Amino acid sequence: MSETNRNAVKDVNGRLFAGERLLVIVGLLGFALSAIIALYIGLNGAAVLPEGNLESAFSFDAAIGLFILSIAAIMPLSGLSSRKRAIIRWLFIQGTLYSYAVETIQHFRGINPRFTQAGTLADSIFGALFGLESLVIIVATVLLAVPFFRKRQPETRPLLVLGIRYAFVSTMVAFAGGVWMILLQGRYTGDAGNLIVLHGLGFHALQALPLLGWLLERASTDGKIARMWIHAGSIAWMLSILLIAVQTILGLSAFELTVFPVLAGVMLLVWLTAAAVSVRRLLKSLDGASLFNLLRDRGL
Repeated sequence: MSETNRNAVKDVNGRLFAGERLLVIVGLLGFALSAIIALYIGLNGAAVLPEGNLESAFSFDAAIGLFILSIAAIMPLSGLSSRKRAIIRWLFIQGTLYSYAVETIQHFRGINPRFTQAGTLADSIFGALFGLESLVIIVATVLLAVPFFRKRQPETRPLLVLGIRYAFVSTMVAFAGGVWMILLQGRYTGDAGNLIVLHGLGFHALQALPLLGWLLERASTDGKIARMWIHAGSIAWMLSILLIAVQTILGLSAFELTVFPVLAGVMLLVWLTAAAVSVRRLLKSLDGASLFNLLRDRGL
């Protein structure tokens, strides 16, 4: 890594999570709620009559918690002013807290939080607001994504930002899947198509693709080679999403051994190869130093 890049990593404005303590707390809250729900499921089971399914609450709270932690990590790299960051931060916080509350409380009450058939008028209103809050989170994500696609000179942590750009494109596909589920009032389409697979794969790009940049910026790797691996892994991940999208549109399961899921699996293996190469290059660059010391010296 060049001296310029090392200094950029040390710059507090380029540190992951810098200034985002509230978002980190809100993200961790999702994991705490999931742990409580898991304990309850272990003791009492997941079904709560007439419509509740605590497994859905468990997975939702953990997923949105991970999403918010990912947002907290990359927010400092956006280059936004403190005021704009505060606005976007609070859009995420209020939307996430409402989502935690409705998803968790309603399932414990035995009510489907989105599309209830057994609840009261108030439950239907809470569900409609749930959909509205989802749109708020989409808007906040778009507002955060826009600065990453603007050219800034000099650019802070360019390899990491490259991965983040790809991740945001994938996230938009995930949001499209979410809107599709709202319109369908469910996750299934056709005979066996499950939109939640597309939804989840798109959102996990927020961890998988920036990871490539994070690893390679710390490794002693030529910039062109590093960008090549980030492009290869990221494009492969996005192609896997598109292939799963086609399979889902056809109303077929993403886990069938047919051409589109198999090709999607191959693309994910390409991403895995890029990740493995990135880890190998990082380990080679340590030269006997520990990863802990590397993180201490260069920061997140």
